[in-house]
Amino acid sequence: MEKFISIKDLEDAATALLPKATRDYYMSGATDELTLAENKKAFQRLRIRPKCLVGITNFDLQTTILGERVSMPIGISPTAMQRMAHPEGETANAKAAQSEGVIYTLSTISTSSIEEVAEAAPNAVKWFQLYIYNDREITKKLVLRAEKAGFKAIALTVDTPIFGLRRADVRNKFTLPRHLKLANFDGNLSTKIHSSGEGSGLNNYVNNLFDKTLTWKEVEWLKSITKLPIVAKGILRGDDAVKAVQAGCSGILVSNHGARQLDGVPSTIEALPEVIEAVRNYNVEVYLDGGVSSGTDVYKALALGAKMVFVGRPALWGLTVGGTEGVQRMLRIFRNELEYTLQIAGTPTISDISKDMVRHESFYSRL
Repeated sequence: MEKFISIKDLEDAATALLPKATRDYYMSGATDELTLAENKKAFQRLRIRPKCLVGITNFDLQTTILGERVSMPIGISPTAMQRMAHPEGETANAKAAQSEGVIYTLSTISTSSIEEVAEAAPNAVKWFQLYIYNDREITKKLVLRAEKAGFKAIALTVDTPIFGLRRADVRNKFTLPRHLKLANFDGNLSTKIHSSGEGSGLNNYVNNLFDKTLTWKEVEWLKSITKLPIVAKGILRGDDAVKAVQAGCSGILVSNHGARQLDGVPSTIEALPEVIEAVRNYNVEVYLDGGVSSGTDVYKALALGAKMVFVGRPALWGLTVGGTEGVQRMLRIFRNELEYTLQIAGTPTISDISKDMVRHESFYSRL
């Protein structure tokens, strides 16, 4: 694993190993994939402004997220169907998160069940990503299973009245391989994704299953059935962030679903400042995912107000090349790069990172 010294190294190795349909599923974005590219490009337009001679004696990446101590402000985003990347799938990913002391988020449409992940990584800080189904009883059972299994939060995805149009999946007639199933379900709900219909098996799966009529009142319903904190995942607007908090959410995850829902929306790092400003008078934590591929990206998001940054595709690349060990390598690359960034920037602890540590490139073009 030592030969992999960057997230790009892991990505290149993983994409060379994966079958085309799986690779395209993991990598693709919505329609023309403009936002997919912008998620990364927008980070490049931000400049770090290091402080000199601050007298660094030690440094510390630890932080507290929803009351849980984590080793660094980097967590693993929910990504679906991870056994397509590695036979151990989500269980291997969660083991790596446990080993490295970071948060692991399990997708509703995973190929390892809630209980399997809990057994594999009992000491990991685990969140459960939730889609709300038309059948509320299905949804309720998922939430109660996660709570019983020791998960610490519900990450409610709020940006999917339907799944986005991903052309690669349509062209490939993507389906989950027959030897796998959606492990949190029984019967048709576990195998419906084996059929692609007229295009993507994923879009065929969610047709008539996910509830398009959802409003913020569903957060109140969730709070009535669980004591777990709720994180609204998929926020890109300040006013939506306020609505989420007012409905009872404890966290906001600024996310555009890996640029897989609607093309032409802002990159997440562009949307972050608006959300931070909108909820500055509320007691809520704000996180970010999307396009994060280096320790400097993490640092920039923290400087603009994010409490933590999540990564999805990098975890898949690590998982593909080496299972648990590969995901650990991915996390250690991020950790190493973030440690270097904190020290060279003159901000030795997470609490030292402030908004004035970054500027948009346009600031310098005016000088």
